[in-house]
Amino acid sequence: MYQANSDRYNTMPYRRCGKSGLVLPPLSLGLWHNFGDVDKLSNGKQMLHTAFDKGITHFDLANNYGPPPGSAESNFGSIFKESFVPYRDELIISTKAGYRMWPGPYGEWGSKKYLVSSLDQSLQRMGLDYVDVFYHHRPDPNTPLEETMAALDLIVRQGKALYVGISNYNAEDTLKASRILKDLGTPCLIHQPRYNMMDRWVEDGLLEVLGDEGIGAIAFSPLQQGILTSKYLKGIPEQSRAAKSTGFLQKETITKAVLAQVTQLNAIAEKRNQSLAQMAVAWLLKDDRITSVLVGVSSESQLLDNLGALDNLEFSASELEAIESVLQS
Repeated sequence: MYQANSDRYNTMPYRRCGKSGLVLPPLSLGLWHNFGDVDKLSNGKQMLHTAFDKGITHFDLANNYGPPPGSAESNFGSIFKESFVPYRDELIISTKAGYRMWPGPYGEWGSKKYLVSSLDQSLQRMGLDYVDVFYHHRPDPNTPLEETMAALDLIVRQGKALYVGISNYNAEDTLKASRILKDLGTPCLIHQPRYNMMDRWVEDGLLEVLGDEGIGAIAFSPLQQGILTSKYLKGIPEQSRAAKSTGFLQKETITKAVLAQVTQLNAIAEKRNQSLAQMAVAWLLKDDRITSVLVGVSSESQLLDNLGALDNLEFSASELEAIESVLQS
């Protein structure tokens, strides 16, 4: 029977989520990859145990995580039942809906019909009475924003989620969504954007909106699908995501120019006594508008390496200038 480390809260420096009463660990564990039916359940269990033992209280899912879609939630539910039931009140569990989940016109996007139905299914798969955070996973160009936000408000009032958030919304739509939710009485807690040293779209107004509106931010893909690690320093490994060209990382993405940048960034990281992955995570956390960084790992050792980023979150002006020079080359 799993028993959590009694020292798990002694070293983790939690950060306030926007202007809410909630704090989150600076690193959260994402279950986007490595928790589906194609993966080894015992490995997923070990990573979840290690994360919680180290003070990571936030586990992030979505209805379509797997593969197949839904299997990450089901597998998490099995692990939760076996290991984490006694610790439910110490955990922040989030899930999302927005991408295609089942056939027909009600299986994706942002209608009230889809969002409410999807969360009901997610709760059943995970064996939970409620989630702590429920996100709309992507903007819907065809459903009125008022309907989508009303669905999030309804879900909180039904007791199926404590907080709500949005993901992949641009600055303009984030501001609109935030204002609607405030008027409804269910503030937007958090935004989950893709953000890393090589992918900076959130800097085009979104971070300013989040700061002004008091919304927290949790960055996903902090390592640019593994590019911002030592994995590709000597080319493309046979078993890497780029080699398999599965998902979002294609082999063509790893150009000579990208490899040159990675090599130079790795040299900067070494001078900071960090791995490249650790520096990439620390670079995000230097901004206090970033509440947490969502890491997806395939092993306990990767998780521990990512946690090492928290040992050095400070950057000198010269280090930041050197990083920008590399990224603009």
